[in-house]
Amino acid sequence: MSNQKVAIITGGSRGIGASISRRLAIEGFSIAINYVSSSEQAINLVKELTSLGYQAIAIQCDIASPESVRHLFKQVETRLGKVDILVNNAGCMKLASIANSSDELFEKQIETNLKGTFNTLREASKRLNQGGRIINMSSSVLGLKLEEYGIYSATKAAVEALTNILAKELKGKSITVNAIAPGPTNTELFLRDKSQQQIEHLSQMNPMQRLGTPADIANIIAFLTGPDSQWINGSMDKS
Repeated sequence: MSNQKVAIITGGSRGIGASISRRLAIEGFSIAINYVSSSEQAINLVKELTSLGYQAIAIQCDIASPESVRHLFKQVETRLGKVDILVNNAGCMKLASIANSSDELFEKQIETNLKGTFNTLREASKRLNQGGRIINMSSSVLGLKLEEYGIYSATKAAVEALTNILAKELKGKSITVNAIAPGPTNTELFLRDKSQQQIEHLSQMNPMQRLGTPADIANIIAFLTGPDSQWINGSMDKS
């Protein structure tokens, strides 16, 4: 066990999560990569990071399960040390109009995006080191109010509410709680089932006239976990 600060990244094995894991490793954190089913990707990322001299482990955890989340934190504390950083990156997005949303579609997003975030926030609020950082993931679609994003947007609105309230509830611990709301980001998951015309349209909605990249998001996370962000608390970054 080292004296490095420790970061948990939920959904940290692929896409934006993997980019965050790599960037925080470079910033000097010991990395706990949480995954629910992508075991091969998680193990390969750990091998990649450790081969470069960074400290990283992979831990399977379904964040929708309170017991599994408690086990995640206990395992990280045992293997790396007490946690300093929680990045709530894990999530799912299933689109349908409200009229055509199935119970399964509703429950899956509530379980992962809302209950999963709540479970990790509850555990982190009791276990994080003084001066720690919590970063939650919202989404720019919340402000756009797009058709078929109703359930997904509702979960992200709840995440933003939890962010603001927990920031106040952790008064006296020097722990900041913030959220970022990425726009369309160039990941395999985002590009799946989209036409080139749809991708181009979404790219042009951004003043930069391009999709975001996982590295863009990881850069924001790196700032919010660093010393220069200690006066930012209960904030939403719309990127």
